[in-house]
Amino acid sequence: MKKTFKILPLLLLLTGCQSFLDVQPDLQIDESQAITNASTAEAAVNGLYNRLGSDGYYGSNFPALSYLSGGDIQWTGSQTAPQEITSRKLTADNGYVGSAWAAIYRTILQANYLLETVPALTDPQLTAARKNQIQGEAYALRALSYFDLVRGWGGVQLITKATHTPSDNTGIPRSSVDDTYAQVLKDLTAAEPLLSNTTSRNKITQKTVWALRARYHLYRQEWEQAETYASKLIDDAANYKLTKPYSAFFANNATTTTESVFEISYTNSFKNGHYNWWLPPALSGRREWAPNEKLVSLLNDPNVGGNRKELIGQTAPPGNLWYGKLYYRTPLGTDPAYVIRMAELYLIRAEARAQLGKTTTALADLNAIRDRAGVPLAQAATKDALLLAIEAERQVEFPFEADRWFNLVRTGRVAAVLGITDATKYVLPIPNSEILADKALTQNPGY
Repeated sequence: MKKTFKILPLLLLLTGCQSFLDVQPDLQIDESQAITNASTAEAAVNGLYNRLGSDGYYGSNFPALSYLSGGDIQWTGSQTAPQEITSRKLTADNGYVGSAWAAIYRTILQANYLLETVPALTDPQLTAARKNQIQGEAYALRALSYFDLVRGWGGVQLITKATHTPSDNTGIPRSSVDDTYAQVLKDLTAAEPLLSNTTSRNKITQKTVWALRARYHLYRQEWEQAETYASKLIDDAANYKLTKPYSAFFANNATTTTESVFEISYTNSFKNGHYNWWLPPALSGRREWAPNEKLVSLLNDPNVGGNRKELIGQTAPPGNLWYGKLYYRTPLGTDPAYVIRMAELYLIRAEARAQLGKTTTALADLNAIRDRAGVPLAQAATKDALLLAIEAERQVEFPFEADRWFNLVRTGRVAAVLGITDATKYVLPIPNSEILADKALTQNPGY
């Protein structure tokens, strides 16, 4: 996707359907018809969440880049794009890479447009507090978008102003990894005071920002801050806690449970695309990918997976095919997409505490996860043993979410765990279409 178009205003912002992503950049309308009052501002912020939940972003392709790269998922279908990922033959023309990159930048561009227009609105129905809330949501979702870009592709082009002409966001060189992370922190810091201190599991609040900051500081190896921000939610036990058993956060059509810090909601007209790739044909899916034998064994091991075995199911004989059950609902495609949940915050704090030498409390956090899963409590007593135990726990806790690959890259464990020794492959390629569209954009080495 060329980033040389201005934000598509009212036409796209008012829709709740993913088909808006199919509109081509040249289908633009006058910006004066876009965000002009309270109702169009509300439509615009809803559209921003739709961007985040689109097929290219959390609705399918971005999480898939992580779990298809992580060594626990096998390709079983006909699409070539996921085959390239699982077989370690990723190219800069890969469709999943291109659609994820495009969808993330679309989210950024829409956030930019909200940040430019909302402060200037004078509609009396749009109070100062509501303006602040909308701006805070836009800052936070832009931060999440740049965080996902930097952990996937490394340093990227930083576009922080609304796009009005085709030349507004071209010719911008890639920023460094450090500068891209700095933009993430800058946006999270800007968002926090603008947001309400309430509990919402599918809209951004101050508490969501704290969770995202815990993850950010973990990636930056800022252990004390990671511990502090994770504790803000863990200590809020009235609103946030691990559900028991493990499957309680997703089984029986559950949504917005106490496990969830931030999840994206879907409807029959705005669908989560994951089910199509995980469910077998008998359940109206394509089962293009599935848990491999190793992951099936781990999840079915009562000492490792415990009650997390509910993540997988098996078709009837003679097929006996294993498949993922996290995305399964009727109507199909109405499953939430889980952006961050309490289990991750416990494991963030466990790792931060292990790094700080707080082995006893680190072990307690790890064992909170293991207790919920119904597996024997860990006995790790040293920093190194704890870190390996936390890594193993993440593997069976988040196998179908956007965690495994990025976690191994973050900890420098890709070579040891997956046998990939070429460090240039630890980041994704910039889509070729982007390189061709903007001469200022350079490719990652190795592609």
